[in-house]
Amino acid sequence: MSENVVHLHKATDPPADSAVTRLTIVGDPAPAVPVPLWVRSGRAVKAVATHERTRAAGRAAVRHGMYTFNGGRIVARRTWDGRTGARYERMIRAAEAAGNLEAAEEWEERLQRFRTARHHRRMDLLHSPVEAAKGAAVGTGMGIGTLIALGIVMAINTGRPLDVLTPLEATIDFISLLIRIVQVVWGPALTIGPFLALLALWAVGRNQQAAPQWALPANQRTGEGEPITPSIVVKALRDLGVPALARAIKEMGDAGASMLSPIVIAGCGVEVDVTLPSGVSTVEVQNRRRKLAENLSRHEHEVFITLPTAARTVRLWIADSGALDEPIGPSPLTTDDTLTADYAKGRAPWGQDLRGDAAALSLYQRHLLITGLSNQGKTAALRALALWLALDRTVEFRIADLKGAGDWAMFDGLATVLIQGPTDEHVIEATEMVEGGVNEMERRLQAPPGTVFPPLILLVDEAQVAFMCPLTDADKRPYGGSKATSRYFMAARKVHNQGRAVNVLLWQGTQDPTDQNLPKLVREGAHTRASLALGTESQARMALGDKAVDGGAAPNLLRPGLDKGTVVVASDGIAIPAGQSSITVRTHYIDNEQAATIADRARAMRDGVTTIHAIDRSDDHDPLMDIASVLGSAARVLTADVLKRLAMLNEDAYGQWTNGDLKRVLEAHNAEPYKSDGRMVVARDRVLRALANRDDEGSASTLG
Repeated sequence: MSENVVHLHKATDPPADSAVTRLTIVGDPAPAVPVPLWVRSGRAVKAVATHERTRAAGRAAVRHGMYTFNGGRIVARRTWDGRTGARYERMIRAAEAAGNLEAAEEWEERLQRFRTARHHRRMDLLHSPVEAAKGAAVGTGMGIGTLIALGIVMAINTGRPLDVLTPLEATIDFISLLIRIVQVVWGPALTIGPFLALLALWAVGRNQQAAPQWALPANQRTGEGEPITPSIVVKALRDLGVPALARAIKEMGDAGASMLSPIVIAGCGVEVDVTLPSGVSTVEVQNRRRKLAENLSRHEHEVFITLPTAARTVRLWIADSGALDEPIGPSPLTTDDTLTADYAKGRAPWGQDLRGDAAALSLYQRHLLITGLSNQGKTAALRALALWLALDRTVEFRIADLKGAGDWAMFDGLATVLIQGPTDEHVIEATEMVEGGVNEMERRLQAPPGTVFPPLILLVDEAQVAFMCPLTDADKRPYGGSKATSRYFMAARKVHNQGRAVNVLLWQGTQDPTDQNLPKLVREGAHTRASLALGTESQARMALGDKAVDGGAAPNLLRPGLDKGTVVVASDGIAIPAGQSSITVRTHYIDNEQAATIADRARAMRDGVTTIHAIDRSDDHDPLMDIASVLGSAARVLTADVLKRLAMLNEDAYGQWTNGDLKRVLEAHNAEPYKSDGRMVVARDRVLRALANRDDEGSASTLG
């Protein structure tokens, strides 16, 4: 009898001697090779295992299982803490690790009181059975007596003696009913009870999110926007990658929060001071800013680390998620038409700090430097300060814009000098403008002691163009550079050295600072130093100085393009939190149209300012014509102001002029100065009439 063999699986390998496999017909496509079953099965299993639904189901199973398990751990921990002194012992260890001996002593006293109270409770338990038996006997007797008394009353009322036992029988029946109810419910309760207990543990674990991060739902895994709590901060510090810090927190147990001060709302975020345990340096935390931010479910730019006065302490400011990407309100300069400025006592409304409080900057006798990468809002931030100060009619501006894009065009008729352009010729004019400021400074320094001078602001935007200028003058002195022979460099240094005392100030805006385009001596001469986004820490040190950067200032961590207008400021002219060396300010943006409106208000406050757009360096000059040009549209100008404007127009020709020289020229044309309100002035109509008469005489002589 032959046996029939039934093959359950198809053969996956073709016969080796198959004629089909041996024949190859030219032009026919190669026959498809069958895929082995085990390969197909493996692919199917992999597809099922890696499918998003399978992964979601796996995460859900792990999540809910861990909720129940860790919920039990949490309940057990709470029960243990409530029944023992473990909580007090953890707090004592935490206080000792933080070096707070007073807190450690206080927790030790609490532990002792807890142990004393527990001892009393245990001693009471020794006597409680006897007391309970006595109480039960007395209670039972009183209850029976009360029921019999009630029955007697009923019997008297009804006239039936058996009613004496009716209340007692009713009570017995009620107790029997309760017993039957318990007998019915007891079985199901024993069955359902464990499930209810597990459900309670699951609820505790779910409330605490006691599951691995990867197993949580997608909206909880990101943690973005999650409120900052002490436990979150402690976990973030524990996982920072500092072994000594992690060990110390582990020894503290859950009481690692003792390192934290109260978390307080600070503007669009929260602020907390962290007292680090012994052996952990503040630098170790500062250098891990990105990791700390990610541990807090924040972006790097949303966490700022500074160093307060307390030793071994870092101050964390943590923004609400996405809050720093929201614009701040408009500048008060654009919303309040009645706003004025006071150079000596006022503060410029520059923007808001990270707390959301107004950030105002004092400009009184402070040289200023603002720097940053290109197209980050440097000119707008610098111009906002100048526009505010222009509302003080006593302030004189001399401006050189070495970009020449029209950002400062609204100061035409407001500044006495306005140079706009990026060429070497404009650099020469800007250099001579600053040198003219040096001459004015030296004149003021020679005045009698106690003389008060109006503020003079020498403002150079894109100053790196001046430092990098390769031209030399007729005496072979370079205009740019950082050597003692450099004209611009030396003029800036002279103003920095002595200008503050007589209210001659230098404001500079520059970009992408290096030692070549922003020499060390010049940048360190500024009293107020501000920086927008920069590329490297070394540039941040150039912009703000080592002290500010070591104290937590980090303009190199600002986001180019996204944090436009945000500056890190190191200055005693702005309110900086105690213990910090810098403050981050989100400046108000004032566009060109708004800036022009503010400039119009400033011009209306003045008698009329003639703006010189180019410094005259030619040898041939016409004094009377130059006097008429510097008078501008004003009806009368003080002789001292005329002399200053002439010196700015042509330093070589008029730099050494005195009142006598001016009077001699004007008297020769019957336009001599005269007194008005006790001060010598030059009248515009007299000068124009003298010019007209001179031109008429010239024409007549030509005709003759």
